Amino acid sequence: MSRFRMAVALVTICLVAGGCKTAEGTGTAQDATDSGGRITVWVDPPRVPAVNAFQKAFPDIPVEVNTINGNVGSTELQQKFVLFNQAEKGWPDAIFFPSNDDIAWASSSKINYARDLSPDLGDILAGYPAGVIEQCKIEGQFRCLRNDAAPDVFWYDQVLLAEWGYEPPTTWEQYESLSLRIAAEHPGHITGFVGDAYAPDRYLWASGCPTNDTASEKQVRINLADERCVRVRQLLDRLLSAGVLSSTGIFSPDAAELGRRLVMSPGAVWWGNFLFRDTWKVPAGRITAAKPLRWTSDPTPMTSSEGGGLWGFSRHIKGVQLENTLTFARFVASDPRWQVDLSVGLPGYKPLQKPWLAKQREARYLADFEHAAEAFVYATTIVRPDRDYTRYNTGTVWTHTITPALTSGKSFTTAWRTFSDRLTREARSFGYTVES
Repeated sequence: MSRFRMAVALVTICLVAGGCKTAEGTGTAQDATDSGGRITVWVDPPRVPAVNAFQKAFPDIPVEVNTINGNVGSTELQQKFVLFNQAEKGWPDAIFFPSNDDIAWASSSKINYARDLSPDLGDILAGYPAGVIEQCKIEGQFRCLRNDAAPDVFWYDQVLLAEWGYEPPTTWEQYESLSLRIAAEHPGHITGFVGDAYAPDRYLWASGCPTNDTASEKQVRINLADERCVRVRQLLDRLLSAGVLSSTGIFSPDAAELGRRLVMSPGAVWWGNFLFRDTWKVPAGRITAAKPLRWTSDPTPMTSSEGGGLWGFSRHIKGVQLENTLTFARFVASDPRWQVDLSVGLPGYKPLQKPWLAKQREARYLADFEHAAEAFVYATTIVRPDRDYTRYNTGTVWTHTITPALTSGKSFTTAWRTFSDRLTREARSFGYTVES
């Protein structure tokens, strides 16, 4: 085994089992370094155009780009940062995290990579709706910037519902009732996906089910017996039994064919361009969006979000290198040359939402665009705040338990029990004390 592989193996054991002494949180404002100008940026492939646009806008700032994979739930990236801490060098100046949960370890006392942006980017932070930037506020500090707002709205095929004589639902109870009716009257059509890593966000988070409620860096509340979990578990169980939900995910190989038979579903704002238009090739003029579904027993309407990626920035730099990194941060968060001209998702930065919506209106893809645009903006204001990003990834646990159980023919009740047990074990393996 090579020296590097041995180091990675040791770090992996430390991350999962804990108890190993690492160079925790190394680097301070006093020992930060300055390259003199060059900045290093790590991004996944979909964010490469953002870097290209920045280089075009700021040709005098030299940028070294490192394209990283987007494997959600992998500890590979975290392992690299542990090694950087030990070497006291190697951190990127800016990074687009493959998973939003990555901000949990990147801001932890063990890694302590992500800088507090409050002192330098207060004006940018103030431009985000509270529900969009809330998950970046950790222990009172803003440790990341949201790339795009990704609240869940309610998508539906306006042409098909009108042809069948159905009204789009506005509550989860109506969603269940209409789904069961569609299953009986139009077999073969579906009203949702449950097999992808965003499914627990889409359904459990939207219901307020506590899977990721942190009290501190080492304490989390998980209680799948909570009534808010029970109601959504029972809804999913009934719809899966009726065959109107797909047990595969929105990115699965057969999703394109299934997507064209999707009548309605809760889903993120980015579903419009990325899934319906570009991936599933649903013709223009059919799909529109309404305000998020609400549970009739909830006093106020709330929704969840799916993704809406996060940018993090190094606290190990100073001088010109820091100034250039902050220029990059401002660009990816608030410059229309990226957020309006190139990004497929609704900008998290509110002043750019109108220009982005105007561009979508001109594209004439969605049916009843004004109705959808109103739903997009409204949804950004009602994202549930009581869900945190954690060092364990709930979506990964879901796809490793629920998805294979359903595709192998097991009941959702059995799959849920396995998910519940595995989620608690996973949280404990990453050092959390789990409370119910």
